[in-house]
Amino acid sequence: MNYEIVELAEKIVAGKAAVTSNSSPDMQEKIGNLWQTFGAEAGKIADRTNKKAIGLYCDYGTPAAEDYTVLIGCQVENKNSNPGFVQKIIPAGRYAKFVLSGDVVSDVCKAWNEIWNTPLDRSFAADFEEYQEDCDGKKGTIHIYISLK
Repeated sequence: MNYEIVELAEKIVAGKAAVTSNSSPDMQEKIGNLWQTFGAEAGKIADRTNKKAIGLYCDYGTPAAEDYTVLIGCQVENKNSNPGFVQKIIPAGRYAKFVLSGDVVSDVCKAWNEIWNTPLDRSFAADFEEYQEDCDGKKGTIHIYISLK
């Protein structure tokens, strides 16, 4: 899968979060529930910078624990402008950027399977999916960013 190396500025993301792992039997259910909650509450998030949705993976645990935080939300202008929502920082830095267009579930899953098999010097600071404004909840353009050392 093709990608390009990009430099990103820091982003503040507000939304709903949960802790899970790829080996957790309810991982997909947890993430799906977060997307449903975000869809119902997205209009309550103040200070949005755009209409894009973000699926953020951060706070990675030890390799033995395999846990991480997943936050479904959107980019906001100011930290602490959204009480009641979890806020996380996507750090500035180098990222591998993958671009795909298609089904927001099956094509994103396929892309992640390919990304996991791509030799990248990952930092595990923050990885995220950015669903572009053409996404309608079923199909659209998705950018996946993988943080690099």
